Amino acid sequence: MEAEVAKERRLYAMDYAKESMKRLVKAYFNEAKWSQESYVPVMEEYMQVALISCAYPMLITNSFVGMGEDATKEVFDWISNNPKMLKASTIICRLTDDIVSHEFEQTRDHVASSVECYMKQYGASKEETVKLFQEEVANAWRDINEGFMKPAVVPMPILTRILNLARMIDFIYERGDGYSNSHIIKATIELLLVDPVIL
Repeated sequence: MEAEVAKERRLYAMDYAKESMKRLVKAYFNEAKWSQESYVPVMEEYMQVALISCAYPMLITNSFVGMGEDATKEVFDWISNNPKMLKASTIICRLTDDIVSHEFEQTRDHVASSVECYMKQYGASKEETVKLFQEEVANAWRDINEGFMKPAVVPMPILTRILNLARMIDFIYERGDGYSNSHIIKATIELLLVDPVIL
């Protein structure tokens, strides 16, 4: 990969990719420490780490590496500053995952999810917490739509990449935890890729 971007004179892209991976590893380390200590952070502390540990910022940053001319140094600077559209997409990823998978994750040695953190901090019920998080996810989708109505200084293919990854997250968790239980989404993927409708 590095040789490819070097040919394009875009070696800076690899620096951003490596930096995003370092942030992800630090977030994983924080979560591992919390898990070892059975620590349940307050929501602000949790989200500060969890919005990185969901790997979304790393995935989107690394996906730009192969985008050629559209992914300029300015684009990488923009994404590194956690713009509103990236933050919204990351919230969709984190909260949707936590809503769907938090009960299963608590059956094994795992860090508390946003659901547990919120319930403990505010004394809320699971139902109240899930409803609030679903509203936050809906607001995040509004922020993404706004990002397309008032485009940033980055090319449309960059914004579309962010949107499509958020759509993928929505698809994976639509009928349950399709990430941990791939059989949930297997049939749909087969219909799309293996047995598509020929027009």
